[in-house]
Amino acid sequence: MAGKFDFIRQDVESLKEAGLYISLRVMGSAADAWMVVDGQRVLNFCTNNYLGLANHPRIKAAAIKAVDDWGVGPAAVRSIAGTQELHVEFERRMAEFKGVEDALYVQSGFCANQAALAPLVGRDRATGEQDVLFSDRLNHASIIDGARLSGAKIVVYEHCDARDAEAKIKENLPSFRRGLLVTDGVFSMDGDIAPLDELYEVAEKYGVMTMVDDAHGEGVLGGGKGIVHHFGLQGKFDVEVGTLSKAFGVVGGVIAGKKIVVDYLRQKARPFLFSSATTPADTAACIAAVDLLEESSELVDRLWGNTEYFKKGMAELGFDTGRTQTPIVPVMLGEAPLAKDFSRKLFENGVFAMALGFPTVPRGEARIRVMNTAAHSREDLDTGLEAFEKVGRELGVI
Repeated sequence: MAGKFDFIRQDVESLKEAGLYISLRVMGSAADAWMVVDGQRVLNFCTNNYLGLANHPRIKAAAIKAVDDWGVGPAAVRSIAGTQELHVEFERRMAEFKGVEDALYVQSGFCANQAALAPLVGRDRATGEQDVLFSDRLNHASIIDGARLSGAKIVVYEHCDARDAEAKIKENLPSFRRGLLVTDGVFSMDGDIAPLDELYEVAEKYGVMTMVDDAHGEGVLGGGKGIVHHFGLQGKFDVEVGTLSKAFGVVGGVIAGKKIVVDYLRQKARPFLFSSATTPADTAACIAAVDLLEESSELVDRLWGNTEYFKKGMAELGFDTGRTQTPIVPVMLGEAPLAKDFSRKLFENGVFAMALGFPTVPRGEARIRVMNTAAHSREDLDTGLEAFEKVGRELGVI
């Protein structure tokens, strides 16, 4: 008789044969330009620490003080006894920072998408009426999962194609109760930017709600305020979702936008209502990150200077970096085994840059993804370029 876990063994073996099995590297130091990984000191091109705040002394000091003042955790969900003054202060500060009416702080960016989508669109169990959600083909897994959980009809439009989005809205919207268009702002695997201005015009034309996940845009685009500011649409987009785990260097998610929407989510968002509140240390650290971003553009400017320097160097070496418009630089390699071999050899040469393959990216589009940060020096970037050149030539990529 077959064992009840044979399906797991077979699936894992298939993943290994296809070069898709994930092996976890272990970090031995704080996220920074250089890290200890699996016991080896390496140049870090992997973390989403865009502004270098994950190990910033002011951010750490704010977290330590919050633990002293507030303890290590709220010990309750926000709707019962978990809403601390720190949470309210951070929500107020984020709303001001984003130029919107209100903001809601939740446990993660992943949770934020699940928290926002289901209350806004779904299916009425009593009447059977259903809503429709228009989603970019390359939207993040958290949007995909949130959309599925909502119960709304999901209609996918072609990547960054406002004309196709309009065609899909025009065709489908009349058959449903209401509609919502959702897109990533910056697409995390390719580093390209959604045409938010065009998508907004289409959604307004048909009375469709708008939502953007700005996880990789906050702290990066729009002078650090995100993609909505980048396009001058602040206060116009209905919902902006963000994460505090990337440019802010901490953890948590934020849902910002019109007050009527955010207030409604406080009543309906399940991750907010049924999962414990974020810790005082995290919340205070996020407030400190907002302080730094409001005080100066120095870190954002340094991030973009490093990005342009690295991209120019990779182009001169002959690497294909896809369609990136941001500090995310995909080094396109094609097949997963080649990407894994490339990553392994980079590590042997002192550079930590992970390979990404299916299902994170489509089959045949495996890559090394380089994450530029303000924490890197020009000497760091030169070290990285030298390693890419050496490995690229060894493997016949350039």
